[in-house]
Amino acid sequence: MIRRRTGLFMAGLLTGAMTLFGATAADAQEKKLKIGVIYDLSGPLAGGGSELHYLGSKIIIDHFIKQGGVEGYKIEAVYADAQSKPDVAINEAVRLVEQEKVDMLLGMFSSAQCVPVAARIDQYKKYLWMTTCISSAVLKDRHFRLAFRPQPSGQQFGEMSVNFINANSKEKFGKDPKDLRVVIIHEDGAYGVDVASGNELAAKKAGLNVVMKEGYAATAPDLSSLVTKIKRARPDVILHTGYNPDITLLLRQARELGLRFQALIGHGAGYGVYSKLKESLGNDVNYFFNVDPISIWLANPAALKPELLPVIKMVGEEYDRAKPDTKIRSAHVGMAASNTYLFMNEILPRAIKQYGGVDGEALRKATLDVDIAQGGTMLGFGAKFEPEAAVMAGQNTRGAPVIVQYVNDEAKVVWPQALAQQPAVLPLPSSSPYAVK
Repeated sequence: MIRRRTGLFMAGLLTGAMTLFGATAADAQEKKLKIGVIYDLSGPLAGGGSELHYLGSKIIIDHFIKQGGVEGYKIEAVYADAQSKPDVAINEAVRLVEQEKVDMLLGMFSSAQCVPVAARIDQYKKYLWMTTCISSAVLKDRHFRLAFRPQPSGQQFGEMSVNFINANSKEKFGKDPKDLRVVIIHEDGAYGVDVASGNELAAKKAGLNVVMKEGYAATAPDLSSLVTKIKRARPDVILHTGYNPDITLLLRQARELGLRFQALIGHGAGYGVYSKLKESLGNDVNYFFNVDPISIWLANPAALKPELLPVIKMVGEEYDRAKPDTKIRSAHVGMAASNTYLFMNEILPRAIKQYGGVDGEALRKATLDVDIAQGGTMLGFGAKFEPEAAVMAGQNTRGAPVIVQYVNDEAKVVWPQALAQQPAVLPLPSSSPYAVK
């Protein structure tokens, strides 16, 4: 009897221990942040920059996974391909929430995808961290509680290029701003429309002579009629917002039809992927400009927090391993890396330590607490997010782009003057096939 009772007692202890162990294991499993990551890994947007943003985010996420997570929370990423289609982006976002049971979403390259996805994810009350898309329409008057964007807005991109042209009008072009003939062309999605709106508003304020403003479908198979219209407008400056395929098509047809101008300024997306421009257009891309957040490899190290420098080095090394044939490291990789690092290193630890976890409300409060001065991110700008009641709720008020110029397979910051690495080459030199002869 004693043996039987002892056996039953020991069995009870074992069962209790196993139950306790199971509960402890379950608790440990619960301490995890599951991130749904959405970019375009196929279709035209993949080569236009989205796949590079995916790479930048993945480098940072993998970095934190290798470190064992954040504040006791393991990190798990589930990647999805939006296939360059808004409807697929929405379906993938829903799948990640409903089937994969992710805690939050991160990524989004295309503004045409961000607009509907942000609205859909808001219905699920899930946190959304948009690393890339820039259209003001994503956030303007939406008053989302859980959607945040560290990027500057498209209107800021548009304003930046106009301010640059206005400041150089007399010295470089030899014309008063009112006499400078400006053409604004853009893909007709949310991204292109927003940047062009910023172009137009800033041009009107500066008194520039906008002789043409027109949108087009990024999927158009022929842009020769648009090129003909631009020729008739006799532009000094072309402000263009587009993706890689339509940029390539436009400029090839522009050369064939003899379009001439003194400067061309692109605004992110396809203009931010130099390797693709070079591959499709060769040396024709020499002296073109691009508006984007600064490349983390062009930022002044002395102006950044010292602890960011080894992270920038690590991102560059991983980039080189993934893309060994790259001539100019694309700002896109660094952009996504910086914006993902901002979340992983600043927001997530604060949510866990100060607000008790990784649910949407904890992440929201932690994001609104962020107050980072200039030099506090790898992109050089700071971070402070608009609250829910603001017109641009969720927008980083301290984000800002720069203008780089491509010269002989190098990218150099030329604007604003405080960050310029060298003076801008204006107008196009005679060696360019687009130069006014």
